[in-house]
Amino acid sequence: MSILRNAILAFLVIPAVANYSFADDADRFNRLSAAEKKAGWRLLFDGQTTDGWRNFRETGISDGWQVVDGAISRVAKSAGDIVTLDQFASFELSLEYRISKSGNSGVMFHVTEQEKQSWQTGPEIQIQDNVDGHPQKSGWLYQLYPAASDATRPAGEWNHLHLRITPEECETNMNGIRYARFVKGSPDWDQRVANSKFAKYKHFGKATSGHICLQDHGNPVSYRAIKIRRLKQGEPAPQPIDGQLALKPQLAFPHLEWNGWSPVDDNGRPRPLRPIFLTHAGDGTNRIFVIAQRGVIHVFESRPDVTETKVFLDIRQQTTYADAKFEEGLLGLAFHPRFKENGEFFIYYTDPPQQSVISRFRVSADDPNRADPDSEEELLRIQQPFWNHNGGTLCFGPDGFLYVGLGDGGSANDPHGNGQNLGTLLGSILRIDVDRKENGKNYAIPQDNPFVGQEGARGEIWAHGIRNSWRMAFDRNTGHLWVADVGQNLWEEINIIVRGGNYGWNLREATHSFGSQGAGPREDLIDPIWEYDHGVGKSITGGTVYRGKRLSELQGAYLYADFVSGKLWALKYDEGKKKVISNHAIPSPAFQVTAFGEDEAGEVYFTVVTSSGEGVYRFERVAPGR
Repeated sequence: MSILRNAILAFLVIPAVANYSFADDADRFNRLSAAEKKAGWRLLFDGQTTDGWRNFRETGISDGWQVVDGAISRVAKSAGDIVTLDQFASFELSLEYRISKSGNSGVMFHVTEQEKQSWQTGPEIQIQDNVDGHPQKSGWLYQLYPAASDATRPAGEWNHLHLRITPEECETNMNGIRYARFVKGSPDWDQRVANSKFAKYKHFGKATSGHICLQDHGNPVSYRAIKIRRLKQGEPAPQPIDGQLALKPQLAFPHLEWNGWSPVDDNGRPRPLRPIFLTHAGDGTNRIFVIAQRGVIHVFESRPDVTETKVFLDIRQQTTYADAKFEEGLLGLAFHPRFKENGEFFIYYTDPPQQSVISRFRVSADDPNRADPDSEEELLRIQQPFWNHNGGTLCFGPDGFLYVGLGDGGSANDPHGNGQNLGTLLGSILRIDVDRKENGKNYAIPQDNPFVGQEGARGEIWAHGIRNSWRMAFDRNTGHLWVADVGQNLWEEINIIVRGGNYGWNLREATHSFGSQGAGPREDLIDPIWEYDHGVGKSITGGTVYRGKRLSELQGAYLYADFVSGKLWALKYDEGKKKVISNHAIPSPAFQVTAFGEDEAGEVYFTVVTSSGEGVYRFERVAPGR
């Protein structure tokens, strides 16, 4: 073997960088998770052979491509471009690459063999060393669609590329950061092609199906974790499920009218009802409380024939909601465990400009269905840098402390790094004692909180590394805290929160390294128990573990949904084995599910955005044969 070949192999088999542990396990990245298999993904590379690949316009593959340390690697001159045996039309592609210093390569799609070179037909995602490479940066669609930022890691480190190609829209993501969206064959696309070097190739970008191609540009490069999912035009990606439950959504209170709400505003414009949380007071009165995001808490008896709500609290003068800033408003409600004795409850709302407020209120002394609006006692006021990612859930734990879900402060990609900053409350789950006051605050910090006394850390923090917790709840049997965390561009996740846990954001999105400073698996970062990709849904709505008596098939299942795709699921998790054992779909219309909640008996409801006022549902069994 030549000196040059030895040098190339030395580059290819160096241990993975510090951000990636378990580097000795050569094929650990060339596997599909159970969820990926169920969602239609398959491997294009098994980590051991070059099966499924051949050289462009050839029948076999050259020795210049070898499997080295679990990666398909270009190891010699004149290796040549390689293509998949199969062709793909609409698809999602996910892979990791490692480029050499000053190196260059590319990933092409819809490659045909009508021209002499692969790049003359197939659009190319540039792969290169961005420090010592040419101006066309890694992750850009070469000469067509650049990116506004650089999310790559240096030469010698692994990077993740995600590509989605459909006739409706295409998308590229580098290390979880969105680089570009485009429509292949659109007027904008055609204009960009006309202004590029590809204009003279009549077949460039014209095919609607073709091979995936890995380019040999004369430099060492390695690829691994090459996964693909075929997509059917106009259809969603397969769900990661084990089947469907014989259940259906049923309007829980079909005669209910919402006091003070109208489906149109004073100017005649539509004004949908946005019920975004449901709970009970735990006082034995069989009442249900529902938050309307515009600033009203409704109360009514939990009876199927109930006809009208009463307004428990109206804070529309203190908070605002606008469709352009749809993550603001009245967001959370929790009743004190001793509400029956002390009449205290707590709310979370946003106060312009961009402040999150957690306050204590008390029930009226004269009317149990009305709060005293003058009883507000502010506990926390948190400045938010942006309007979104406010979190918003309040809930009391079995320990009697109040838990508060906060987002990372908003925008995208956590630009201030709040998720990993213990010096801010943002990006965290808080735990506070509302029965004591200390240090000039209207609450106290429990002394067994994990970061009490740590220099530079906020003692209120119970767990961190959270992007935007959209709904959290305690399992009333086990006492464990379940949190659904809304993802950025690629993944949604479900976590079980433990004391002092770091859930990875923004070093990781779900189980995947994120951004240019991202991290691989690390002992100090806790992975979610479940994730699903954005082909399935794009905004998780967390629920609760079902402990009611009506539906035995749901016993112990965590109920959750996706706000964008409208899908609902029931997930069962073996806490002893720390493993998801099933995930079943619950067939339903495409509801915009905003929250799940329990009544006092543990029966579960869910709330949806509605223009008709039909905003609260529960599950019913489907009659046999229907």
